[in-house]
Amino acid sequence: MAQGVKKTLLECEKWQCVDLLPKVTLSSLSSKKRNSVANKRSWCIAITALWLLIGAVSAQSNPEANDASKRAKVLNVVTSLSSSDPMYLGLQRFKALVEARSDGSLSVNVFVGSQLGNDDDILEQAMAGAAIAVLVDGGRLSVYTHELGILGAPYLVSSIDELRKLVGSELFSRWNGKLQDSAHLRVLAFNWWQGARHLLTQQPITQPSDLSGVRLRTISAPVWIRTIDAMGATPTPLSWSEVYSALQQRVIDAAEAQLAAVWGARLYEVVSHVTKTGHIQLISGLVTSDDWFNSLTPSEQAILNQAAIEAGDYASQNVLAAEKDIELSLTDAGVTITTPDRQPFIDATEPVYNQLGYTQLRNQVRDFLNGKGERE
Repeated sequence: MAQGVKKTLLECEKWQCVDLLPKVTLSSLSSKKRNSVANKRSWCIAITALWLLIGAVSAQSNPEANDASKRAKVLNVVTSLSSSDPMYLGLQRFKALVEARSDGSLSVNVFVGSQLGNDDDILEQAMAGAAIAVLVDGGRLSVYTHELGILGAPYLVSSIDELRKLVGSELFSRWNGKLQDSAHLRVLAFNWWQGARHLLTQQPITQPSDLSGVRLRTISAPVWIRTIDAMGATPTPLSWSEVYSALQQRVIDAAEAQLAAVWGARLYEVVSHVTKTGHIQLISGLVTSDDWFNSLTPSEQAILNQAAIEAGDYASQNVLAAEKDIELSLTDAGVTITTPDRQPFIDATEPVYNQLGYTQLRNQVRDFLNGKGERE
């Protein structure tokens, strides 16, 4: 084929279809000769176009082009957590399941420590159609679908089982549908339980008033900010990757997180107390681009969804198994761990539901969990 193209281009050089030789002025030729030159120019232009078309079709059918097509189905998965966190094991399980079940048509790369950007950055990329996913909580998604924010509301459920039941319900499916319509984001699975959130401070905390004036890092989402404010602290949104240095340099006074994240980020080096308020049960979802998801085959879509559910269950079980050992390790590292009377914190955060317009939605959630059906 290359020789054919070369021969055609050489012929075109002769008749000035390709600007490589000096121009011949057609007006200087006889009428018969002028027509002959024009016809040959038209011929070589048509032949050149045909060769280029054949070359393009051939490129699409060759093995390298096929490999490029497969590479286009790579999904980059990002988390702000470290590789020592149980969630990372879950993401590795997700990768293994997807790649094994798709016979190579799908590939997954896992990035820890917000290597490709913080959670909000990744969500924006996904909204734009990028083949990317992020492990993210409902609070961050509430700016796109209000209902999802209740998953991060204080003291919403009394057990992990209740939380797992809620995110597997038709009620949650409707919220996911709204997210797809409003932001072009899609939840693959929202069963990634990371643990209960606790206070991380430099002094003992026994009641909300102890947090007065304390600059406490939290997630930059309305439900989280309102919750920390209601608990008595000054909410200070900050990327998770910056928390260690901010505590070390006293840019902030305190933080709040689940035990696995505390250990993974080595925060035991920069805080002295963990107060087990359990104010929020952190459950996250693997969220990707709805546009990218819809570009996949139905089989590939099913593989992603099922793998995300199985990997989420696996990660959650790892959290449960690790928490007791992590608590012992934190104590050995010199951290004082206490469990306060939680009722004052429950009472203090009750207004959050009304402030964010979640009162009716909470009633629906509780009715569902109690088997009473949903309220209108």
